[in-house]
Amino acid sequence: MKKLMLYIVPFCILAASIFFVSERFSADKGRKYYEEAGQILWEIKTNEKIIALTFDDGPHKKYTPEILDVLDKYNAKSTFFIVGENAEKNQAVIQRMYEEGHELAIHTYTHPLRTTIPNLLKEIKQTHETIYGISGYSPTLFRPVEGQYTEGMIDAVAKEGYKVVMWSWHQDTMDWKSPGINKIVNTVLKGAKEGNIVLFHDGGGDRGQTVKALEKILPELEKQGYKFVTVSELLEVQKTTNKMENNKK
Repeated sequence: MKKLMLYIVPFCILAASIFFVSERFSADKGRKYYEEAGQILWEIKTNEKIIALTFDDGPHKKYTPEILDVLDKYNAKSTFFIVGENAEKNQAVIQRMYEEGHELAIHTYTHPLRTTIPNLLKEIKQTHETIYGISGYSPTLFRPVEGQYTEGMIDAVAKEGYKVVMWSWHQDTMDWKSPGINKIVNTVLKGAKEGNIVLFHDGGGDRGQTVKALEKILPELEKQGYKFVTVSELLEVQKTTNKMENNKK
């Protein structure tokens, strides 16, 4: 029996290694592949002065309403990637988001750092049902926790009819680390470009710095001529641009 185990154990370790390595590299098809397949969005190419502000991990009973107040002041529409269990606890905030013209999107139900594809799909469905139950709106966008994905996950999510949304690589404000108001402001303003998707957080901790940073970012971008749109509006612009380019060919 011991002799047999000497063969079985190394084999199991090898098999596990192959699985994890293949899973890791199965997502490594590259950004271009996923963009051309229409499965993942990082940003769009456009000459229009539009930019999409997005918020993860909320809603939060204190910080999300404060963010909504700032957005309202500048007539800025944004996309909120919602954690389902937070939506359950803050239904009035979800309703306000929807009524004020913001886009409701999915960011899982419990915000698991690691999970299986079947469980992820279950969490997406649960969050979808929660958002729909509160607002009557059916979300079509999904952002994975920490932006982590595999080929299997992307395929499964796409089959369920959702578009995966990331963010412009240079527009991660890292506000969840509370890096300081000025650092958040500088990240956005120095990197701002037409068609960008900016990543903020409205939940998951103290977001006081995010609120104060937005009070500086929005008037400055407005002064530069930017209009703040939802991710779906960004996608509509992309669709129109692609159609015009195809007609020229």
